[in-house]
Amino acid sequence: MGTQGELGDFLRSRRARIQPGDVGYASGSGQRRVPGLRREELAHLAGVSVDYYVRLEQGRNRSVSDAVLGAVADALRLDGDERDHLFRLARPRKPGAGRAALAVPEAAGAGVRPEVRRLLDWITAPAVALGRRMDVLAWNRPACGLITDFAALPPRERNMCRLHLLDEDIGARYPDRDMIAREAVGNLRIAAGIHPDDPELRELVDELKEHSAEFRHHWARHTVRTKAHGIKLIDHPHLGFLRLRYEITHFPQDTELSLLVYTAAPGTPEEKALRELAEI
Repeated sequence: MGTQGELGDFLRSRRARIQPGDVGYASGSGQRRVPGLRREELAHLAGVSVDYYVRLEQGRNRSVSDAVLGAVADALRLDGDERDHLFRLARPRKPGAGRAALAVPEAAGAGVRPEVRRLLDWITAPAVALGRRMDVLAWNRPACGLITDFAALPPRERNMCRLHLLDEDIGARYPDRDMIAREAVGNLRIAAGIHPDDPELRELVDELKEHSAEFRHHWARHTVRTKAHGIKLIDHPHLGFLRLRYEITHFPQDTELSLLVYTAAPGTPEEKALRELAEI
């Protein structure tokens, strides 16, 4: 997952999704050999020379300015997540940069600070602590009732992407498989942009690509997405069909640790189900 190849693939994927007619170029029936915008058209829209843009797309321009990256992002109509991803790919951090600041070990089966575990125990709703690869590093009892008994799993399998997309029993609980795959790809793409030399992340991506058609589809499209909150549909074997809200928050001093909590609106069947999980 080297950043040079990733940058070029990402830019080409975003050029391909823009119809020439949408930005004032004639489609030229039968004359286009690639979908979407040509390099020279994108360069013109961004206000840079064709040679400059080609070098950027090929990963040969490491001194690109904020203004140029912003202009390219605007020309490609990138959303906020995609724009951030472009900047990270264009300016990869050096290997090992920032590792000294990490407070959360990322090896398989690594734990978290005792204070984080106590926090999870105090939360009555299902909650898990996640690492950058969506590894489940810690959990509370309601989370085991809602998702799975994490303690019974080998450390390597305690990963939300693996569980949702590769475990048939757990995957069957989520009716919207496409959304699950989009979120998995979106999160892992961002992690790969920040940590392009992470071997465990590369292994996880390769495994998901091999065994999940949904994941392969969105990975090939370079889906980039972060979600801090939303709704997840779960067809639970004991609690029935649930429509749960979720919130994801980050720890300021543990920059690669996040907290995922499932909640329900007061007075709903989902609230009753979550309270049952808390009492088990």
